[in-house]
Amino acid sequence: MFRRQVLSFVFILFFTATLSAQQRVDSLAVRMLRSDFGVTFTTGNSIRLFHTGQEKFDDLFPAVRRARHSIHLEYFNFRNDSISSVLFEILAEKAAQGVKVRALFDGFGNSSNNRPLKAHHLKSLRRRGIEIVEFDRIKFPWINHAFYRDHRKIVVIDDSIAYVGGMNVADYYIGGKEEFGDWRDIHMRLEGPVVAQLQDIFVGFWNKVTQQRIDLEPVETISPLPNTTSVTAQCKSDTSVSQLPFVATNAMVGVVDRVPNQTPKIIRQTFLTLIDGAQTQIQIINPYFMPGRKIMRALKRALKRGVDVQILVSDKSDIPVTPRVVERNVYKLMKRGAQVYMYTGGFHHSKIMMVDSIVSFAGSANLNARSLRYDYECNLLICDKDATHALQQVFETDKRQRCYRLTPEAWRTYSRSRRFAGWFYQILTPFL
Repeated sequence: MFRRQVLSFVFILFFTATLSAQQRVDSLAVRMLRSDFGVTFTTGNSIRLFHTGQEKFDDLFPAVRRARHSIHLEYFNFRNDSISSVLFEILAEKAAQGVKVRALFDGFGNSSNNRPLKAHHLKSLRRRGIEIVEFDRIKFPWINHAFYRDHRKIVVIDDSIAYVGGMNVADYYIGGKEEFGDWRDIHMRLEGPVVAQLQDIFVGFWNKVTQQRIDLEPVETISPLPNTTSVTAQCKSDTSVSQLPFVATNAMVGVVDRVPNQTPKIIRQTFLTLIDGAQTQIQIINPYFMPGRKIMRALKRALKRGVDVQILVSDKSDIPVTPRVVERNVYKLMKRGAQVYMYTGGFHHSKIMMVDSIVSFAGSANLNARSLRYDYECNLLICDKDATHALQQVFETDKRQRCYRLTPEAWRTYSRSRRFAGWFYQILTPFL
């Protein structure tokens, strides 16, 4: 009898420990964000995942058309091309109907793209009722404007629907770029209490930049969107629309918003907590994998614990220097046991991490010095198995269909000049 009781007690301890381990990484991250940064987590959130620019804009534009009260947009840049022309035309129509339209974009983001919005474009938009504001316009002396850029991508419509992710507004999210082909990215549509938090972020930043004091009251939730034909037809010949389901309908979500002088370490600390808390698996897709010493050390610790670390990065990039530095970083981790996959299907601009198949971290933040040390960024910590599984499917599909595995043999096929460039350009890592 006594032996049976002891065995039962041991079994209960083992079962409890197993359950605790399964929940450990998300509970650790939630506890850290709540206690150290005051992040509020909400439940009852729905998430729809977009894998391409076509899917995002085919969902966003009809949502904008149905707005009744306010449309708020905050992007790193609006490229002055066909897709932004469609968007601004819709926004002008809504402004004429009495909808309040406010748009923010970053001065450096605007100047760094090859088709920027210029002064006469902004004047025309303002005459049509769109309040559009540039954050920290680049001007002499230019070095004063090198840091603290607004890299967020947030849209909030009627305080009821929000969009967050890695995409700005540009036609290459649909058609790709000549230098590397297709542009692969992830964006999300959210409904539920998390939307109000994203609205607060926009309004707070708008008030800071414009010196206005807008204070919005919640409005009635807008009705669901009907099926629609493509509104981006003029940007791409394929006019089919994917009626994408919500990948999560009751998700627990925390908004991880980086404000340089208020929460400078919040995104880096979230990465560190998730990596150090991982029990079984870490999967990362990030376009500029230059994470700095602390995160690199955390990944090495995870590998030493026996965690399955998988990293997917692009073989090509929109910034010439970064592929060589990224290669060097993932090569170091590959030597420690990480599985590294080089994406050859274009440029993978997604910024996602999935841990232990139960929690995911996604949004605008890159794993580089600019995102982790300087920029305004907005990520979501998503504590939901269904949403995490959907993001894992993106990883697995791309790994299987459009990647090659980086191995010691593959590394040796790279030219000496290519490998030397990766070593040499690492001196630029603190500035990239």
